[in-house]
Amino acid sequence: MNASISTGQPSHYELRFRSLFDEGRAYAFPCDAEGHVDMDALSERALENYLYARTVIGREVAMPAVQLSALH
Repeated sequence: MNASISTGQPSHYELRFRSLFDEGRAYAFPCDAEGHVDMDALSERALENYLYARTVIGREVAMPAVQLSALH
C-alpha cells in the first residue's frame, strides 16, 4: 500500500478496499501485482479517496486486496 515509482506500463491490477457495511461498494485504485499504488499518478480526488480508505481500514472498509482489474 505504499507509493511506488511508475513503470510507465498500464496496470492490470487494482487495490480494492471493500465496504464493511454496504455490499457491492468499494474503493479501487490501480496498482502493481504487489499492491503498490502510484500516488503521484492519481487525480486529486482519487488520492483523497485512497488516503481516506487507508485510514478507515477495519472501521469502514476491509483490508485491501490486490486483484486483476475488471477493465483488463
